[in-house]
Amino acid sequence: MGMEYKKILLDNIDKIHTTEMGIDRIRKNLNIDTTDVVEYCKNKILDRNCNIYKQGKNWYCEVGNIKFTINSYSYTIITAHIIK
Repeated sequence: MGMEYKKILLDNIDKIHTTEMGIDRIRKNLNIDTTDVVEYCKNKILDRNCNIYKQGKNWYCEVGNIKFTINSYSYTIITAHIIK
């Protein structure tokens, strides 16, 4: 089932977006200073080493030391964290 979930998310990569608050939160949490936060996140999610799985209503994408949380219905990036 895992690969199917990954395919669904990647097939809908263009739907991924976030809110103004989300942009600020992601910038702060990841300590990044990029203008296009959504593009930054998408590039990380598209990395072939990205581990994508679904739990409840959210997708989780882990790549390197970063974990993204994305709402599976709206494709909104809720947050991103550095994994300690």
